[in-house]
Amino acid sequence: MPSDARILIVDDHEDTLYALESALAPLGYRLGRATSGDEALKQVLRGQVGLLLLDVRMPGVSGLDVVRWMRRLEQTQHIPVILLTGFGPDHELTSAAFALGVADLVMKPIDPWALRTKVRYLFDAHRRHLALEHEVRELRALVKGHGEEHGEDHGEDLGEGHGENQAAPTTPHPALPHPDARVPLQRGQGAHTEELEQDRT
Repeated sequence: MPSDARILIVDDHEDTLYALESALAPLGYRLGRATSGDEALKQVLRGQVGLLLLDVRMPGVSGLDVVRWMRRLEQTQHIPVILLTGFGPDHELTSAAFALGVADLVMKPIDPWALRTKVRYLFDAHRRHLALEHEVRELRALVKGHGEEHGEDHGEDLGEGHGENQAAPTTPHPALPHPDARVPLQRGQGAHTEELEQDRT
């Protein structure tokens, strides 16, 4: 996620947008706004969105529809979403929202302190996750490039090494005695033992 990523607030009521912007302003994050599901999707697809605050019920494309579209695309499927609803607890809505991987479902009116806490945690965690993914991609590219650079040299070295190993049995090194060279010495030890016995007698 780029450093200028923003939090996108989506609601079809101007007063709600203003209230949410005021609640999040102390965090110091960049904020964007959209007044419909269609507009929200367009902004998300342009990139630089790190979190969505999304009203559930909007004319046309609903908040759940926006999430469904986002989860189908690799570039947007991991963006955290907080759904907002002003219609009280709804078991079906809750089940559908969390089945789509929504981070949280918040009831209106919004508690500014609680909202800031959730947003800060989710936004920062998402940034750390993307930064880690970026580092992993860079390391893989570095390792792959290093392997391609030296792959042929390693192959030649390995080939020469195998050739030497295969030739070694047919041309034993003269400085190394055969392991069986000790066997005749063991036979000679019998005569030496007889001499010792004669001396004793």
